[in-house]
Amino acid sequence: MQYQVSRVLAGPILHLLWRPEVTGLEHIPASGGAILASNHLSIVDSIFLPLMISRPVTFAAKSEYFTGTRLVDRITGTYLRATKQLSVDRAGARAAQDMLESALGLMQGGALFGIYPEGTRSPDGRLYRGRTGIGWLALSSGLPVIPVAMIGTDRVLPPGSKIPRVSRIKVKIGSPLTFEAQIARGTGARQRRAVTDEVMQSIKALSGQEYVPVYASVRKDELAAANGRKKN
Repeated sequence: MQYQVSRVLAGPILHLLWRPEVTGLEHIPASGGAILASNHLSIVDSIFLPLMISRPVTFAAKSEYFTGTRLVDRITGTYLRATKQLSVDRAGARAAQDMLESALGLMQGGALFGIYPEGTRSPDGRLYRGRTGIGWLALSSGLPVIPVAMIGTDRVLPPGSKIPRVSRIKVKIGSPLTFEAQIARGTGARQRRAVTDEVMQSIKALSGQEYVPVYASVRKDELAAANGRKKN
């Protein structure tokens, strides 16, 4: 009920201010579990994408989004809780696997699950190497992976910004990917990486982003270190 109320209240405002253009909705199955694999440019990705799809979508969102004290964090946290998004504590050693196993249970029950294979927001608008959790989910569930490209959300709320800006966004949803051949070979590291790389290439084709073959978290650490050197 809360999910539908949030859509009714937030949907018209989002459509009026940001006029999102959505293509590929026909690729979303009418029922049954599936994985939505999206690039990640802004915290508002987890707000816009679920509202563009008629079926409920559960995203994994870091726990800080639910507990932040800034006004934008409080609004975001309220929305994420209302739409039953999955809070993930990234501090524990098993946090990532626990999240994946929770997601697998949801999808086996017929849910749509959204995941950002990059693992964190892009620091500069480029598309970074995918973490292999998406490969594990696809191989373990046997469900289709639907690639998604969010375009322009980094202009609405860039990392570090407190107040959203009015800027038009686009959401592109691609054809489902299935991995029968890889599933037959198991869920080993090589199979997980192959599936992950194929998903990232499909996202790249939709988004038009430059692809960087390193993890976004590594790039963020490099930028933080460089900024530290400049200050010193």
